[in-house]
Amino acid sequence: MNAAPLLRIGTRGSPLAMAQTHETRNLLAAAIADLAAPDAIEIMEIKTTGDAILDRPLAEVGGKGLFTKELDVALVDGRVDIAVHSIKDVETFLPESIELAAFLEREDPRDAFLSLNAPTLAELPPGSVIGSASLRRQAQILNRRPDLKVTLLRGNVQTRLGKLADGVVDATLLAYAGLRRLGLADKASAVLSPEEMLPAVGQGAIGITCRADDTRVLDWLAAINHAETQIRVTAERALLAALDGSCRTPIGGLAEIDGDRLRLRGLVAREDGSEMFETERNGAVADAVALGDDAGRELRGRAGDDIFG
Repeated sequence: MNAAPLLRIGTRGSPLAMAQTHETRNLLAAAIADLAAPDAIEIMEIKTTGDAILDRPLAEVGGKGLFTKELDVALVDGRVDIAVHSIKDVETFLPESIELAAFLEREDPRDAFLSLNAPTLAELPPGSVIGSASLRRQAQILNRRPDLKVTLLRGNVQTRLGKLADGVVDATLLAYAGLRRLGLADKASAVLSPEEMLPAVGQGAIGITCRADDTRVLDWLAAINHAETQIRVTAERALLAALDGSCRTPIGGLAEIDGDRLRLRGLVAREDGSEMFETERNGAVADAVALGDDAGRELRGRAGDDIFG
């Protein structure tokens, strides 16, 4: 009879979620001797509401928490010990019993442009249809190219690539990090600079949650935490917390570190791209949270409450 695993990892079942979970498992097995045994870690697939509802925008059915809610429940009731998430899917405020305890080294946070009709977003013919489920991408596209049409396109990476190949849409945008993790980076027609398309808060970063009182697991996760990624994401999430925008609010944020200095860019926009508010902060890495909070408060004040419906 096999011994019970020392660690159970909860994850969504998409190919990208599984790739991220295997990366986490491999890092833990390499860092913690007790977890190196073949049966020490078990991966458990948890079906989430966000994966099941694909015909409506997330904003209409509860927001990005739909990708984490069932994983949170599995953590709290003890079915799993940790859960692996794309940070951009993690809600701004977590339940008190759950801690965002570790971050893996961040992949490229930029957005990728994919099209069979044009090499870049700027060269798409007027009237082209871009498929996306992201209000952040929609707002920035329409702000720069009001002659384009953005339509809902949801599903995992493979599903979206299939719809692009079938001509359902003329183009789509995906996180470049996800393509890279799946070995599909060559599918990108172009990679958009942050000046062209500011990424989502936490894009490209993997976060690991656990029970806040599980000291054994907290110690294990500390061994694989990537400090620079944690600082960058903490600054971005502080901006998001100060904005307190709903899932209907297009928000972008990107923090970058050079030595002991941090640069943070943030934006808020209307869904139709008719207004876009941007700001930037530069300061000490040690002030990451304060920089994010200050930038978020400025954007909230400039944009006005009605944009945060």
